[in-house]
Amino acid sequence: MAKIFRTPDGYVVEEGGAFRALEGDIFGAWRAGAEVAAPSQVLAPVTPSKIVCIGLNYKDHAAEQGKPLPAEPLIFLKPSSAIVDPGDAIVIPEGVGRVDYESELAVVIGRRATRVSEAEAMTHVLGYTCMNDVTARDLQKKDGRYTRAKGFDTFAPLGPCIATGLSPADLRVTGTLNGVVRQDSSTRELIFPVAMLIAYISRIMTLLPGDVVSTGTPAGIGPLQAGDEIVVDVEGIGALRNPVIAAS
Repeated sequence: MAKIFRTPDGYVVEEGGAFRALEGDIFGAWRAGAEVAAPSQVLAPVTPSKIVCIGLNYKDHAAEQGKPLPAEPLIFLKPSSAIVDPGDAIVIPEGVGRVDYESELAVVIGRRATRVSEAEAMTHVLGYTCMNDVTARDLQKKDGRYTRAKGFDTFAPLGPCIATGLSPADLRVTGTLNGVVRQDSSTRELIFPVAMLIAYISRIMTLLPGDVVSTGTPAGIGPLQAGDEIVVDVEGIGALRNPVIAAS
């Protein structure tokens, strides 16, 4: 398993505790080159053409919301302009009401996928990262739609790396607010697993290299306030840590 980090100077690969410069194209042929120092700053690992998110995709979250399990994936889009780097602030816009964290496993597409089958879907995956699907909950309820509530700048923290060689079948997903674990579940609770999601989405829209599919959030969502720190952690990937501030 390797972890690919994006830094201001380019991509680096971490294997067995050693960091090496990535040579080549992460969406094509690449190799680990000369050894380098551990990065002092990491960026969101990709800038996707789109972020495809899945609503209500954990059994425990559906139970928490008092909703029946969906018959098919509930998909929506977040703009890539919502992405912020690990360590950057989530900014709460003025006058939007309650804003929630949602800790998620995100899939990074490595190879163009159009109408792929479930059997071949995983060959189109580069790896996995963490995402926080930040949501203006009151606006979501008011609009009855997701675009405004989930599309604000800074509402898609992403990172800290792309982990390759993972199986997404049973990964622990946690969300920790100010040092207190608020979400603690596993991807085994997913209603629709990763291969099915990729196949389903690719029948609707082509997934391009670098696109992100965020697989939904488990039970335990809750509000953010200025001054908070929220950490999304997915087993095998690492911690995505972001402070929260109010819009100035």
